[in-house]
Amino acid sequence: MNVLFVCSKRFKLAGHLVRHSRIHSEGKPYKCHMCDKAFSLYGTLNDHMRVHTGDKPYKCSLCNKSFTTSSSLQLHKRHVHSNRRPYHCPYCGKLFKTNTKLKRHVRIHTDAKPYSCRHCSDCFRSIYQL
Repeated sequence: MNVLFVCSKRFKLAGHLVRHSRIHSEGKPYKCHMCDKAFSLYGTLNDHMRVHTGDKPYKCSLCNKSFTTSSSLQLHKRHVHSNRRPYHCPYCGKLFKTNTKLKRHVRIHTDAKPYSCRHCSDCFRSIYQL
Protein backbone atom coordinates (compact mmCIF):
# COMPACT_ATOMS: atom_id res chain seq x y z
CA MET A 1 0.00 0.00 0.00
CA ASN A 2 1.44 3.38 -1.02
CA VAL A 3 0.95 6.16 1.50
CA LEU A 4 1.38 9.79 0.56
CA PHE A 5 2.39 12.05 3.43
CA VAL A 6 0.24 15.17 3.21
CA CYS A 7 -0.05 16.54 6.74
CA SER A 8 1.01 15.60 10.24
CA LYS A 9 -2.44 14.71 11.61
CA ARG A 10 -2.80 11.25 13.14
CA PHE A 11 -5.93 9.23 13.83
CA LYS A 12 -6.66 6.16 15.93
CA LEU A 13 -9.40 4.96 13.61
CA ALA A 14 -8.91 4.38 9.89
CA GLY A 15 -12.33 5.85 9.12
CA HIS A 16 -11.34 9.16 10.68
CA LEU A 17 -8.21 9.23 8.51
CA VAL A 18 -10.28 8.52 5.39
CA ARG A 19 -12.74 11.30 6.28
CA HIS A 20 -9.91 13.74 7.02
CA SER A 21 -8.06 12.89 3.79
CA ARG A 22 -10.97 14.37 1.80
CA ILE A 23 -9.82 17.87 2.70
CA HIS A 24 -6.59 17.15 0.80
CA SER A 25 -7.99 15.36 -2.24
CA GLU A 26 -11.63 15.96 -3.08
CA GLY A 27 -11.92 19.70 -2.87
CA LYS A 28 -15.09 21.08 -1.36
CA PRO A 29 -18.14 19.34 -2.80
CA TYR A 30 -20.60 20.42 -0.07
CA LYS A 31 -21.87 23.92 -0.85
CA CYS A 32 -24.06 26.18 1.25
CA HIS A 33 -27.13 27.23 -0.73
CA MET A 34 -27.41 30.48 1.26
CA CYS A 35 -23.94 32.01 0.92
CA ASP A 36 -22.03 29.78 -1.54
CA LYS A 37 -19.34 28.78 0.97
CA ALA A 38 -18.04 25.28 0.29
CA PHE A 39 -16.82 22.51 2.60
CA SER A 40 -14.95 19.24 2.24
CA LEU A 41 -17.09 17.45 4.84
CA TYR A 42 -20.87 17.26 5.04
CA GLY A 43 -20.74 17.64 8.84
CA THR A 44 -18.85 20.90 8.48
CA LEU A 45 -21.56 22.20 6.16
CA ASN A 46 -24.16 21.25 8.79
CA ASP A 47 -22.19 23.14 11.45
CA HIS A 48 -21.96 26.13 9.12
CA MET A 49 -25.73 26.19 8.51
CA ARG A 50 -26.19 27.21 12.15
CA VAL A 51 -24.73 30.59 11.20
CA HIS A 52 -27.78 31.16 9.02
CA THR A 53 -30.37 29.67 11.37
CA GLY A 54 -29.04 31.19 14.59
CA ASP A 55 -29.00 27.75 16.23
CA LYS A 56 -26.43 27.68 19.05
CA PRO A 57 -26.83 24.35 20.84
CA TYR A 58 -23.53 24.42 22.78
CA LYS A 59 -23.94 26.37 26.02
CA CYS A 60 -21.21 27.33 28.45
CA SER A 61 -22.01 26.00 31.91
CA LEU A 62 -20.09 28.87 33.52
CA CYS A 63 -21.62 31.93 31.85
CA ASN A 64 -24.49 30.53 29.74
CA LYS A 65 -23.08 31.95 26.48
CA SER A 66 -24.02 29.83 23.45
CA PHE A 67 -22.01 28.64 20.45
CA THR A 68 -22.68 27.01 17.09
CA THR A 69 -19.95 24.36 17.47
CA SER A 70 -18.48 22.40 20.34
CA SER A 71 -14.97 23.50 19.31
CA SER A 72 -16.01 27.16 19.68
CA LEU A 73 -17.33 26.39 23.15
CA GLN A 74 -14.05 24.68 24.10
CA LEU A 75 -12.03 27.66 22.86
CA HIS A 76 -14.28 30.00 24.82
CA LYS A 77 -13.79 28.02 28.03
CA ARG A 78 -10.02 27.91 27.57
CA HIS A 79 -9.64 31.59 26.69
CA VAL A 80 -12.24 33.14 28.99
CA HIS A 81 -12.71 30.91 32.02
CA SER A 82 -9.36 29.14 32.35
CA ASN A 83 -6.34 30.63 34.08
CA ARG A 84 -4.05 28.30 32.12
CA ARG A 85 -1.38 30.33 30.29
CA PRO A 86 0.82 27.92 28.33
CA TYR A 87 2.48 30.50 26.06
CA HIS A 88 5.41 32.37 27.56
CA CYS A 89 7.43 35.28 26.21
CA PRO A 90 11.07 34.30 25.55
CA TYR A 91 12.15 37.89 26.31
CA CYS A 92 10.44 38.67 29.62
CA GLY A 93 8.68 35.46 30.67
CA LYS A 94 5.18 36.95 30.69
CA LEU A 95 2.50 34.26 30.23
CA PHE A 96 -0.40 34.28 27.76
CA LYS A 97 -3.53 32.20 27.16
CA THR A 98 -3.19 32.23 23.37
CA ASN A 99 -0.34 32.08 20.90
CA THR A 100 -1.86 35.06 19.07
CA LYS A 101 -1.61 37.24 22.18
CA LEU A 102 1.97 36.10 22.73
CA LYS A 103 2.93 37.00 19.15
CA ARG A 104 1.35 40.43 19.55
CA HIS A 105 3.26 40.96 22.80
CA VAL A 106 6.63 39.86 21.36
CA ARG A 107 6.45 42.76 18.88
CA ILE A 108 7.05 45.08 21.85
CA HIS A 109 10.46 43.47 22.34
CA THR A 110 11.41 43.09 18.67
CA ASP A 111 9.93 46.39 17.47
CA ALA A 112 8.36 44.46 14.58
CA LYS A 113 5.78 46.50 12.68
CA PRO A 114 4.08 44.12 10.23
CA TYR A 115 1.14 46.38 9.34
CA SER A 116 1.78 49.07 6.74
CA CYS A 117 -0.47 51.80 5.40
CA ARG A 118 -1.12 51.54 1.68
CA HIS A 119 -1.45 55.33 1.42
CA CYS A 120 1.62 56.62 3.27
CA SER A 121 3.71 53.43 3.84
CA ASP A 122 4.03 54.05 7.59
CA CYS A 123 4.36 50.81 9.58
CA PHE A 124 2.57 49.83 12.77
CA ARG A 125 2.86 47.19 15.46
CA SER A 126 -0.88 46.35 15.50
CA ILE A 127 -3.77 46.44 13.09
CA TYR A 128 -5.53 48.82 15.48
CA GLN A 129 -2.74 51.37 15.20
CA LEU A 130 -2.92 51.09 11.41
